Amino acid sequence: MHFTEPVYRNPYWPTWPLLEITAGCTHNKCKFCTMYKGVRFDVRSIEDIEADLAELRTMVPHARTIQLLSGNPLALPYSRLKPILEKINEYLPDMEYVYTAGRVTDLRNKTVEQLRELKELGLREVSLGVESGDDWTLDRVNKGYHAEDIIEQCGKLTEAGIDFWMSFLNGVAGRSHSRDHAIHSAEIFSQCKPMLVGTGGLTLFPGTPLLEEAQAGEFDPLSEREMLEELLLFVENLTCDCKFITHHTIGGENLSGPNFLARKDDIIASLRNEIDHGDLDTYAAIRRNKVTL
Repeated sequence: MHFTEPVYRNPYWPTWPLLEITAGCTHNKCKFCTMYKGVRFDVRSIEDIEADLAELRTMVPHARTIQLLSGNPLALPYSRLKPILEKINEYLPDMEYVYTAGRVTDLRNKTVEQLRELKELGLREVSLGVESGDDWTLDRVNKGYHAEDIIEQCGKLTEAGIDFWMSFLNGVAGRSHSRDHAIHSAEIFSQCKPMLVGTGGLTLFPGTPLLEEAQAGEFDPLSEREMLEELLLFVENLTCDCKFITHHTIGGENLSGPNFLARKDDIIASLRNEIDHGDLDTYAAIRRNKVTL
């Protein structure tokens, strides 16, 4: 199998098999991210993809799911994605679900009809690293798009019938814009109605511009308590029914699971309990000890 290090995969999707069709990230400029630092974006040749599929056919001939790598394979145009999906179906004829990560900007070069055709070939779920629905925050961390782009491009996925995930990066706006980040993100996410909303807490990793800005006094990171207060504000304003996942340092019960709206009051209560009684010093220590995703 052809894989480019480092290999990241979504742990909430089936973890095997994996198929690399791109390496790195087309953008690779987000100020908080080191995921593909030093990795040049590249597209795996169709010959390599076929060789990997032939190998997978010998190991998992009846595979029904597959996860495409790497950072944002969805960036490939329809004309490149379609033959890849056709090859997946040729080599693994029981295939039902193809999963991939992507950026909001990856959808600009695809029509709704093209996305429908990709769905018919198995593309069923897309994970979007949205991070925020607040324009100031998106500009601040160099995401490369705005809230109106999120609404427009996610609307294409909805029309095409492709399920999608949206991520909220807790703390990425810093202290001065925390409230706007939380409220505006919840508004945009609610309007888009993803099947899943995932939240993670910002860690200032070595080698990131955001850490350098924090050290220079140009970025005001949240304390562990403020992170939880921001997450609470986001949850309070989120109105779409979805699966809700939160992770990183937060230890509260009843936070992650399906049927968000039915559980919303319990999630809010759990977060308030963490704010008032959680071991915030331990959470902060766990965060400080993280050096990479």
